[in-house]
Amino acid sequence: MTPAPSATPVEGSGGLLLNIDGKIVPNYAATMVSFEEGDVVKGKVVRIDKDEVLVDIGYKAEGVIPSGELSIRKSVDPHEEVELGEEIDALVLTKEDAEGRLILSKKRARFEKAWRRIEVAADSGEPVEGSVIEVVKGGLILDLGVRGFLPASLVDIRRVHNLDEFMGQTLECKVIELNRSRNNVVLSRRAVLEEERKEVREQILGRLEPGQVVEGKISNIVDFGAFVDLDGIDGLIHISELSWSHVNHPSEVVSIGDDVRIKVLDIDRDRQRISLGLKQTQEDPWQRVISTHRSGDVLEGTVTKVVAFGAFVEILPGVEGLVHISELADHHVENPSEVVEPGSKLNVKILEIDEERRRLSLSIKRVEGQNMAMAGLGEQIAQAEGGPAADTEEQAEEPQAPPPTGSMADAFAAAADTSAQAAQAAEETQAAEETQADEAPAEETPSEEAPGELPQEVEASDDAEPAPVAEENGTSEPDVPEGQEGESSQERPDAPDDLDEAAGEDAQTGESEQG
Repeated sequence: MTPAPSATPVEGSGGLLLNIDGKIVPNYAATMVSFEEGDVVKGKVVRIDKDEVLVDIGYKAEGVIPSGELSIRKSVDPHEEVELGEEIDALVLTKEDAEGRLILSKKRARFEKAWRRIEVAADSGEPVEGSVIEVVKGGLILDLGVRGFLPASLVDIRRVHNLDEFMGQTLECKVIELNRSRNNVVLSRRAVLEEERKEVREQILGRLEPGQVVEGKISNIVDFGAFVDLDGIDGLIHISELSWSHVNHPSEVVSIGDDVRIKVLDIDRDRQRISLGLKQTQEDPWQRVISTHRSGDVLEGTVTKVVAFGAFVEILPGVEGLVHISELADHHVENPSEVVEPGSKLNVKILEIDEERRRLSLSIKRVEGQNMAMAGLGEQIAQAEGGPAADTEEQAEEPQAPPPTGSMADAFAAAADTSAQAAQAAEETQAAEETQADEAPAEETPSEEAPGELPQEVEASDDAEPAPVAEENGTSEPDVPEGQEGESSQERPDAPDDLDEAAGEDAQTGESEQG
């Protein structure tokens, strides 16, 4: 066998030229890069197509980067990601696919480098920079070489209502959560801003004192109040400190972006919290009440609220007084809404001014000549429920007649006695016609009723005792006199003496008939 020619590198060629049997030839193997799948290599962009990019990495063939492996962004244009002649890093995915191509990935090479950089920043607490590439529900997506999530609550010191305004901006954030297995990175821009403004806040807190009047801008509105930006630190105006009058929601008084003049009420330097007041910079209407009004004054007011124990009436802007239910009307009032309703205007009389508790006691019924739209509603309801309806409108307006007294009462009593005597005479006549009344109890027969009188129903049973007169005479009870309707005969028996006399007369009548 012929021995293989020996090859020695030419001195000074860096191994690119070989001396073989006295001949100088190129060393092509020395120009090829040695790598394995998963390695990161450098290369130069030599071609850009619509769906891929070709990169020369010094291998026997150019590497191919599909468009989906160029960036972590979605649906990117290759011309926007790379340029011809640009040197880039790429990660080797496959040395040779089914078609013999070398497949590379630019985004994965960038991911590996970025992840190492993010890990170092998370350990040291240093911020990282990334551009906003996407707005999602609940926050922003930043391109750090890795997709980083920035929650909306951590975008700024104050809550941001429109996240779209950050699209395309480069933000500096701190890494607050890192998970390699899930490729999860959570960021906070607020932490960076708070650190930058920490010194500013301390200066502001050292400068402010309770009682000072300062200016600020409304930065946020919540159900319990409004936040004011004091050039670097936020203070809170509680809803009770917004106005001297009742406020249902802070948005009724202020809006986001309003410049306001407020008073410093309290400062918690340890917790870095400032309590502010807006109404303290405005005129106190209560002082006007004290200086200009006295008990007994009659003022015009507007009913603002009706409650179970009365009604609140506003007599001045920001000043309300209570009309107790007992001071609404001369008659008894079950529900204040029978007399007043929110929004109605009326005159009220000041009963008491409590300066310490800042309370007013008012009265409606003590105002002379008060003309109220709902006056008399309670009386009309009571008459409709408990008394007979009036025949005419004039009768409804007349006051209810008092019960009869004196001679009139005697007349009614005499008429009742006459009616009772007539009923007793009718019973005696019927008893005389009964021939066997004293031998056996006769069946009860209804008596002839006078015209216009209702018959009395008598129900016989083994359990109930029959009325005494019906047992003796076989007759029913006399009609109930007028004015005692609703009482049964058993509930209201006649006097014992009257029953005995009636029984004696019946017996005598029966003996005379038999004789």
